[in-house]
Amino acid sequence: MLFNLLSPLADDFVAFNLFRFLTFRTGGAVITAMVLSFVLGPSIIRWLRGRQAQGQPIRPDGPESHLITKKGTPTMGGLLILISLGISTLLWADLRNGFVWAVLIVTLGFGFIGFLDDFLKVTRANHKGVSSRMKMILQIGIAVVAAFWILSLMRGPLQTGLAVPFFKDVLINLGWFMIPVAVLVMVGASNAVNLTDGLDGLAIVPVMIAAASYGLIAYLVGNAVFSNYLQIHSVPGAGELTVFCGALVGAGLGFLWFNAPPAMVFMGDTGSLSLGGALGSIAVVTKHELVLMVIGGLFVLETVSVIVQVTSFKLTGKRVFRMAPLHHHYEKKGWKEPTIVIRFWIIAVILALIGLSTLKLR
Repeated sequence: MLFNLLSPLADDFVAFNLFRFLTFRTGGAVITAMVLSFVLGPSIIRWLRGRQAQGQPIRPDGPESHLITKKGTPTMGGLLILISLGISTLLWADLRNGFVWAVLIVTLGFGFIGFLDDFLKVTRANHKGVSSRMKMILQIGIAVVAAFWILSLMRGPLQTGLAVPFFKDVLINLGWFMIPVAVLVMVGASNAVNLTDGLDGLAIVPVMIAAASYGLIAYLVGNAVFSNYLQIHSVPGAGELTVFCGALVGAGLGFLWFNAPPAMVFMGDTGSLSLGGALGSIAVVTKHELVLMVIGGLFVLETVSVIVQVTSFKLTGKRVFRMAPLHHHYEKKGWKEPTIVIRFWIIAVILALIGLSTLKLR
């Protein structure tokens, strides 16, 4: 909004020229989202606590300690992230950019699905909300619309091409099959983040790390000079998502203030589904879908642990892990919650650095 209102006045007022710089607006988005989170956080948490007498329902088959340490903590804290992220993005991004709107709609749409799930859980006082089948149908529906929208904004080979990391000229033409691939990336990322969200602060920091990484990627692919130098596929207009990523980092930092152990609020599916969907849609826009598996490798590990556990139990009747997802396995082994969370953060940083190295290693 500020870009659209003030940048045209830059010729008359030199100070307004700052709003033409993507880096300045990204910094503004980070600060705005973070301040909004700090300011709105206490009120939203009080509101959630007042309407959730028993807090988030705790899985009876989960780690025993959670029945004591997590009981009574309100959920739906993702609302704080979405409000701060949405306002900051609308304030600092170029609202004429279709990619911004597409990613924002995916984020809010997936957030709405998560909100319904959380709402049913707290009103029924049961850890089961919207059925898995219904959630998947709704997610796929939103992702299909978003995929057509995003690809319609691209031109040439990029529209139906899948870029391969480490190879500068490789762009696999998938034709219309690019639509289901894009849907898989968005829905898969959404549910992967959802599975990771199980301990205080565990999911939000890796999300911020991935968002910061994709903020850099979006800036580079959206700049013809930098993309040509790095020999990566240029996506005109994608650079504006740097602002969105900055807002996501700022909102995440503000939320972490209240979600740090011991958490005052959980993000719930409202937050985890929306944040995962945001990362997936950004990966599709920037043509770095496969790199998301590296940068978001922690989410992949958590998801694979669940798949392996379920498959092994159905086929052999035996469990590979003491409990899935993976972070619960280490809880069962006796690791303290802060130890698991911080070590997983370290893994997320390492994987993000490996993912970013693909920008240069070609």
